[in-house]
Amino acid sequence: MRKFTYAIGDVHGRLDLLLEAMASIHDHGAGEHSRIVMLGDYVDRGPESRGVVEYLMAHAPAQRIVCLKGNHEAMMVEAIRGGDLNRMSAWMFHGGEETMRSYGWSGRHAASGVLIPPAHLDWMADLPLMVRDDERVYVHAGIDPAAPLDEQSATTCLWIRERFLRSNLERLSHHVVHGHSPKWREKLQIADVERLPHRTNLDTGAYLTGVLAIGVFECGRLGGPVEVLCVSRAPGDAEMVAPRWRASGEPQSVPS
Repeated sequence: MRKFTYAIGDVHGRLDLLLEAMASIHDHGAGEHSRIVMLGDYVDRGPESRGVVEYLMAHAPAQRIVCLKGNHEAMMVEAIRGGDLNRMSAWMFHGGEETMRSYGWSGRHAASGVLIPPAHLDWMADLPLMVRDDERVYVHAGIDPAAPLDEQSATTCLWIRERFLRSNLERLSHHVVHGHSPKWREKLQIADVERLPHRTNLDTGAYLTGVLAIGVFECGRLGGPVEVLCVSRAPGDAEMVAPRWRASGEPQSVPS
């Protein structure tokens, strides 16, 4: 039987699309898969960051889901735990406000990290930066083309763009699967998946476009996806569905 690894692009608080993506994977693989790789950026910008985090924390081990760290998880942890007002302000500007609202912040007072369960921050802080198999490298932003895979820095894995996107990576033994860059000078349509011989970019700007991409990679076969699945909803049609994933005994709302 053919086995597949499914990679899911940047979710950014779209729990509705994540649930549809999981259903699509189940249908495509007839309930069987080697693993699912989440490429990071679960929080910020979309309406249900808390719901996405809670879903992944609850379901990742049983469903063989590998969750990689994205730059937005890194920003969130640094902003809340660092005690730096500038970092907090920068994170709020880049989508943290929507995340705080998903945790019950009303906007009437200054945003506070006390609304975020410590276990959520621990989970985000401990996420791996990269995962590899015999055929591919999975990472949030990309890799430094000049450095060996074992020597990639956290900053590179979370933030790199142009230098990685413009390289052809001809000498790399693995195909690179990534997100982080929904639009750049050679990817003008945000909702499109970028499929190149040396890399696959699955960031379709889900929070903005209402499209979430899933790359289907066949185990034992080199290169890019054999298929790309997409789930979609109207950009403004995100549902507030997080409460169904609230942990037992946890309050359904948090006072502002």
